[in-house]
Amino acid sequence: MAKKPKADKPRLSVVPDDGGLPKDAPNKPEDSHAEEERRDAAEERAEELVHRTKLAEKFSDVMKDVAKGFQAQWERGDDQLDYWDIYDQIIGGKQSYAGNSQIYLPIVKMAVNARVTRFTNQIFPRSGRNVDCISSDEKPYDIMALLEHYIRKTKLRTQIVPAIVRNGDVEGQYNLYVSWENSARHVVIRKKPTIEIEGESIEDPEGEEEDVEEIETLHMRPTVEVLADADVLILPHTANSVGEALAKGGSVTVIRRWSKSRVQTAIDDEEIDAELGEILLEEMGTTKDDAGVPEPNRKHVSAAGITMGTGGKEVTLYETWTRLKIDDERRLCRGYYAGTKASDGGGGETDRILSIKRCPYWNDKCPVLSAPVKKIAGVFKGQSEVKAAADLQYAANDTINEAMDSAAYALMPIVMTDPSKNPRVGSMILNLAAIWETNPNDTKFAQFPALWKDGLTIVAGLKQEIFQILSISPAIMPQSTGTKGRRNQAEIAMEQQVDILSTADVCTNLEDEILTPLLRWFVELDYQYRDEEITVKQYGQMGVRAAMQVVPPLQNERRFEFRWFGVESARNAQQMQMQTAAINTVKGVPPQMYMGYELNLVPVIQLWLENAFGSRVTPEIFKDLKSKLALDPKTENQFLEEGLALPVHELDEDQEHMQVHIQAMKNGDPTGAVREHLLRHRMQMDKKMQMQQASIATMQRGAPGSPGGAGPGAAGTPRPGAVPAQPRGGQQPPGAIHSDQLQDPAAAPRR
Repeated sequence: MAKKPKADKPRLSVVPDDGGLPKDAPNKPEDSHAEEERRDAAEERAEELVHRTKLAEKFSDVMKDVAKGFQAQWERGDDQLDYWDIYDQIIGGKQSYAGNSQIYLPIVKMAVNARVTRFTNQIFPRSGRNVDCISSDEKPYDIMALLEHYIRKTKLRTQIVPAIVRNGDVEGQYNLYVSWENSARHVVIRKKPTIEIEGESIEDPEGEEEDVEEIETLHMRPTVEVLADADVLILPHTANSVGEALAKGGSVTVIRRWSKSRVQTAIDDEEIDAELGEILLEEMGTTKDDAGVPEPNRKHVSAAGITMGTGGKEVTLYETWTRLKIDDERRLCRGYYAGTKASDGGGGETDRILSIKRCPYWNDKCPVLSAPVKKIAGVFKGQSEVKAAADLQYAANDTINEAMDSAAYALMPIVMTDPSKNPRVGSMILNLAAIWETNPNDTKFAQFPALWKDGLTIVAGLKQEIFQILSISPAIMPQSTGTKGRRNQAEIAMEQQVDILSTADVCTNLEDEILTPLLRWFVELDYQYRDEEITVKQYGQMGVRAAMQVVPPLQNERRFEFRWFGVESARNAQQMQMQTAAINTVKGVPPQMYMGYELNLVPVIQLWLENAFGSRVTPEIFKDLKSKLALDPKTENQFLEEGLALPVHELDEDQEHMQVHIQAMKNGDPTGAVREHLLRHRMQMDKKMQMQQASIATMQRGAPGSPGGAGPGAAGTPRPGAVPAQPRGGQQPPGAIHSDQLQDPAAAPRR
């Protein structure tokens, strides 16, 4: 966690386009007693405890168990490296055929990539709404919008979620690390000269010279890191969650590989003890690491074609979270361990413990989010999805290499000749228009058997088995055509239903175990580190509401319950069709049938529009008048006198606005902006009057198509209770299910 930089001198308060905040932004005045308690709590959590002898001994005992734990999962880590070789298409010692061809069929890679594409698009729906909140009162839309902003800033859609889904398939475990980042930038701005008018400093519009000034901006946001499973250890191995492991006296450890510059940064940010950190820098390259520890990161870098240097340029650290007894109280602590070194006296070894501190986060939780892809009772970590398909992938590689060698032989004919009857064998050279001086009956041609055809058939069968193991259906593959024969509608519907069920199973697990806790972490980190004025600068009026909405940390999980809203909003079209039919029935029920309730269709309409047009266009189509703020008529006069064309607002008091605008006409209207604005108000008044009269007439005679209404119904409006459908002979949109074939979306059709 980076330390918040401090400003040396006051600077100009300017906000860049990306939402940075000048470091001299004023803080909100708070109660002095509360601020003092807040400062004391921060200092207590930042206190370095590594020099307490008894505490260091307890931490050393914990690290002994951690070392044994990593040794126990070495075999698992080695297997995962083999699975990554399968994904990276690296031929290794698992191949039994050693011929001329060196081909690697990316069957598993295609399957994993298809799963990543499918699951990522399911988790991030088209509507763009990723956050939902269960609240005891009104939903905090301001905080939900702030979480959407953090989702974009942390690049969950493009980097984090695809990577964690891919790691989950290959390694069998989802692992994330959450933290907060404070970074500063020095930007240069142009500033026009100012003049004093009535005690206020404003820019001089006639000034031509511009001053250039450098300011420092501070950027604060959460960060998310995808961890390799071999670098994460949860003790005990039989725990069901990270919290349960820590509650049972266990530990959570993450392997870190730091360079010299990273160690120096940790010293400067007081992340590790300064004295011990300087000693570590001097001894870089002499740390005793465990030999044979799997290093997935180095494997990935090598697969990308990059060679990492060695020779003491990196040190392996163990970041361990565990509960230690401090002042007769068990507290969650974070420690950094750098292996062992030989004692100065020559006898034994001493541990390199660089830091022991209390948990720096106010929520007092471990920032490691870990969950298996498929839970197995009695063990914390899950099995790789690639494990069951690994042997079939090796068999497919051997078969295709044998087939390619056979194809090479089959393309070259075999010439059989009798050397005793053909003394000119050396002159029989394959060339265009070659002349062979021999008896044709003494020389014959033979063809090598076309074994490659059988090989390709075997490979196709192995590919089908691998796809079935990894739950890959033709609906998932982007360029799949299914079986050789033409599939009927029932087979296509069955594949789609099975695809929906398998996709929802994986995505629901990922959302509930990883993404929903991640949103809660965003809320808690935002409350701890973010200044409210930053939100005001970034979000305008939404920020004003966010600044007013202060959520105490103990109420985050009681008052508001945030959860990821991906699978629920990306359900199939069948559910939307059933909802449309249900709403059409409900709107025809008279109000006296549901006494004490009122019918509000705004959430349904908003959901439909977001699914159809997305979150970017929907606010322009379906506008919330309450979210708009009408301008004061006197303020509008200032813009109108400058010739700016202003639209009228639906909530404007037209009579009042027109009276104020008429007064502005006394100063003249050379641009005609005031007269145009008055005309817009007059047109809006007439429109409101027509809408009011139409509403009264509808109430008197009843709405068309409703019980007691005028006539059987309006054109294009379905009768109450009817299922919306196309006219006879019409064609529904692609993917629509016929009303006679609607069924429970949770039940897959069977043959």
